[in-house]
Amino acid sequence: MDRPNDSQKPPQQADTQSRKKSAPSGAKAGYLILYNSVSALLWSVVLGRVVLILALHGYQAVYLGTGEFTKWTQTLAALEVLHAAIGLVRAPLFTTLMQVASRFLLVWGIVHNFPNTTARSSPFYSSMLIAWSVTEVIRYSYFALNLLYGKVPGFLTWLRYNTFFVLYPLGISSECWLVWKAIEPARTWNLAYEWVLKLVLFVYVPGAYILYTHMMAQRRKVMRGDSAKKSK
Repeated sequence: MDRPNDSQKPPQQADTQSRKKSAPSGAKAGYLILYNSVSALLWSVVLGRVVLILALHGYQAVYLGTGEFTKWTQTLAALEVLHAAIGLVRAPLFTTLMQVASRFLLVWGIVHNFPNTTARSSPFYSSMLIAWSVTEVIRYSYFALNLLYGKVPGFLTWLRYNTFFVLYPLGISSECWLVWKAIEPARTWNLAYEWVLKLVLFVYVPGAYILYTHMMAQRRKVMRGDSAKKSK
């Protein structure tokens, strides 16, 4: 499931006063800048590969050209659970764990196990990767620049709080389709696996609503703040 753009919110992003009190310093800040910068770069590579392969060879070749790279790029996000657990970033541990777990289910539990049924035979694998990679490039770039300079270019803030209107429906619908396609081959592995995937699809309905309304609320807050700054 697509993650809310503030799922890795560092301490200094709450407000100006709390930023001064709780901003990570020294090694912590350097580590977060490095992590977010590397993550933005890796997802940029995923996006570039997907777009190039789609243009040259079609969606059938996307998994072969970027499947392994995407799987390990997404696996790196397991560090975000650790970040939340030790308080390095201001993110709810349970929410972060669920968001990362849903991505792991897609790359490891579905695409890795059933590539022919899901990734190689469906354009929805490509659309899912596009939604994920664009979202992550924006998100990680936003965090890296905010940590490095204490501010973010206006266009990047706009992208962070507006692109979800398109990317969330694209990503979530693509994920749901891949989960659905995996149910039949999962049945041949284990009956419990089939029912787990059906339960996952059921959870997507309220989960998608929660994510979307959360981002709508975040967008209203940020846009009101920008409007207030411009009016001064």
